[in-house]
Amino acid sequence: MPLSVLHPSSPYCNFNYHPPKPNAYHSPPISVCKCRFRSLRVAAAAALVANEDTASTFPLFQPPSPPQPTPASQLEPADPDFYKIGYVRSMRAYGIEFREGPDGFGVYASKDIEPLRRARVIMEIPLELMLTISQKLPWMFFPDIIPVGHPIFDIINSTNPETDWDLRLACLLLYAFDCEEDNFWQLYGDFLPSADECTSLLLATEEDLLELQDQELATAMREQQKRALEFWEKNWHSAVPLKVKRLAREPERFMWALSMAQSRCINKQIRIGALVQDANMLVPYADMLNHSFQPNCFFHWRFKDRMLEVMINAGERIRKGDEMTVNYMNGRMNNFFMQRYGFSSQVNPWDVIQFSGGARVHLDSFLSVFNISGLPEDYYHNSKLSYDEDSFVDGAVIAAARTLPTWSDGDIPPIPSMERKAAKELQEECQQMLAEFPTTAGQDQQILESRPEARRSLEAAIKYRLHRKLFIEKVIQALDIYQERILF
Repeated sequence: MPLSVLHPSSPYCNFNYHPPKPNAYHSPPISVCKCRFRSLRVAAAAALVANEDTASTFPLFQPPSPPQPTPASQLEPADPDFYKIGYVRSMRAYGIEFREGPDGFGVYASKDIEPLRRARVIMEIPLELMLTISQKLPWMFFPDIIPVGHPIFDIINSTNPETDWDLRLACLLLYAFDCEEDNFWQLYGDFLPSADECTSLLLATEEDLLELQDQELATAMREQQKRALEFWEKNWHSAVPLKVKRLAREPERFMWALSMAQSRCINKQIRIGALVQDANMLVPYADMLNHSFQPNCFFHWRFKDRMLEVMINAGERIRKGDEMTVNYMNGRMNNFFMQRYGFSSQVNPWDVIQFSGGARVHLDSFLSVFNISGLPEDYYHNSKLSYDEDSFVDGAVIAAARTLPTWSDGDIPPIPSMERKAAKELQEECQQMLAEFPTTAGQDQQILESRPEARRSLEAAIKYRLHRKLFIEKVIQALDIYQERILF
């Protein structure tokens, strides 16, 4: 029988062969499954896709989002030359930008500014760019641009030291426009409002003054115009030297300079060396800040290097596009703002209504209804006491708390029926005031909308009477709410 011949080296052919046992020197055989490699490849591909998604959502790799629209974005940026003429003369601005709209220039935040415990500088203007004159004799100018013997100093010296500060500053401004050594004010004057763009009532016509519907204010402005015209006729006569004559050849030119001096003057105490004095100042760039009764900026004099700083209030949060404002005057009525600056506000917390009746409301009750806190000179709306956001309370309601006839007699509580009766009597008196005006607030609003191309002084006059009527209507509404919420 033939025998099958097997390969002698095969261990399975040897019946006496026993496979070696595993030990520390011989590791067992490893079985590899192909499906394992396939699952690893799928997992790696999924991880790669996830990483790509994560990278695409990472802010660094995202395209920049378009800027959010703000009120400032609707205005035109200032001309680059407006910055250049100041920057080459050491003026500096930080985090702000100048923009121009239909109502003139304004200063707006160019980025978000977080609140700090200390005030932050946003603008620096050196003394060399300003026009300053001391408020009292002897007249001192910083910088001293008027040469010795120039006749413009004789004109300034002839003014009344107590009342004619604006005439002196107007003369200094006119001379700065004619100064040949440094033409900064000639360049800066191109960005000041022209006579047609100015809202000052010094440039108003008789028709504009009649549109005020305020006889006292119209009479005061006629006297101001007469005073300015007489001053020009006295000092710009035919025999005056040419170096003075060319400063204001027509009275309208002097009227314009006087309106610039009144509306852009900053009254501040400054220290120069060891000298401390009150001065009337024309400060370029800082005069572009508009007015607000709740300002977010203020002026500060840095005496060590003679700089005027515009600073943000400590703790103030500024968003990009917010307007930077200062408070021109505190404790003044709208007729004062109209007479000096050429504007008015319907939320002026210092406006006044002259009541002639004997009706009075309880002071503490009226204040508690609208959550008004503080002393009369520092009334403010305490929003923390309101359960919901109360948008009704504004400067006009605070003005009502100051101007309404009130009573307060120790611990004697008010009687609700008597309080309602007094409130109704005050409302009737307000209605009589509104009836005395030739037009209503709605008619005034229609006039403004129908005459978009009206003169700026005429537009300001119509707004003044409109704001007066809106203030009286706000007082009537406040008295209605007071009657509803008065505690029994």
